[in-house]
Amino acid sequence: MTVLTLGPAGTFSHELAAALFGDDIELLPTIRAIIERVAGGSADGLVPIENSEAGGVGETLQGLMEFGVSITGEAYMPVRHHLAAREEPEHLQVIYAHPQTHEQCSILLGSLGVEVVHTSSNAASAVAMQGDGRAGAVVPEMAATIYDLPIVLWDIQNNRENTTRFVQISATPREGGGCTKCSLLVDPGTDRVGLLAEILGVFARRGINLTRIESRPSRRGIGRYVFFIDLEISEGWQEAKEELKRMTTVRELGCYARLEVPGI
Repeated sequence: MTVLTLGPAGTFSHELAAALFGDDIELLPTIRAIIERVAGGSADGLVPIENSEAGGVGETLQGLMEFGVSITGEAYMPVRHHLAAREEPEHLQVIYAHPQTHEQCSILLGSLGVEVVHTSSNAASAVAMQGDGRAGAVVPEMAATIYDLPIVLWDIQNNRENTTRFVQISATPREGGGCTKCSLLVDPGTDRVGLLAEILGVFARRGINLTRIESRPSRRGIGRYVFFIDLEISEGWQEAKEELKRMTTVRELGCYARLEVPGI
């Protein structure tokens, strides 16, 4: 089974996909391109959906809204950033970093007092420093290996607990049992006093734990939102979903289990 994920080579997405699925991986330039291909049924995909510091990944959430794909698994990737260079850090003149990477490593990078130039991806940072002995790059370990870059400082991220959650997506729902979580897309289609409380009450009354709730613009005007809800599967969750359907529009995005990641 081919798995599509975000390139270029050396991204966190690539590293996680390789750990989970081996070599049968195809790298695409955007999350939207991955979701479009998955919707066509030619392959599965692996895309980031939220980060413990930065929150939800807008491009993934928008793709789930637009395309009829199903979440069939989830995996968690510790975010570890390293400074690669061919000089000691105090001798560098420029450091290349993706904007989000820069933000997540701002304390160490700020202490160096070196110009930081933003790039389109962590892998692009690795490419940008090639040929310049006074340049460094903030990269994952896999990118450093692929592009043969020596790491001079390990684990420079501000928060050692920084983690990105990924979801496996397929054209059809997961088959079989063993699911522990389910994701819903709730579209109220309107706005009124107490709306969110009513939605959450459907689960609270049954003691169902919600592991995530996030609003996103419906694109139907200011103040009109849809809600992404993740819940732990427990007694009464199907009943809760049916009650919610009588109140508003609900789409089941998929039920799934956590994927074990070898070596990470």
